Amino acid sequence: MAGDRDADGVVVYWRPGCPYRMKLRLRLRLARLRRTEVNIWKHPGAAAYVRSVADGNETVPTVTVAGRAMVNPSMRQLRQEVRKHAPHLLREAP
Repeated sequence: MAGDRDADGVVVYWRPGCPYRMKLRLRLRLARLRRTEVNIWKHPGAAAYVRSVADGNETVPTVTVAGRAMVNPSMRQLRQEVRKHAPHLLREAP
């Protein structure tokens, strides 16, 4: 299943041209949070997964953290889920 792509990490489901995904992507890069990005227009199984967790819609970004789905999460929500379910992804402070 598409939701199992990275069972203990972060997966960002996206499609080209989505401004919300672009904003989140920039914040993820600045936070240096490792993730897998999946274009739902190129992967029909990923699109089906997004629809299954987004009330039948292809709402992006949809993000999973250790298999737990969030539809269009804020960076704050995403960080909270990473701390709770995937703390191994957080960088150590120098």
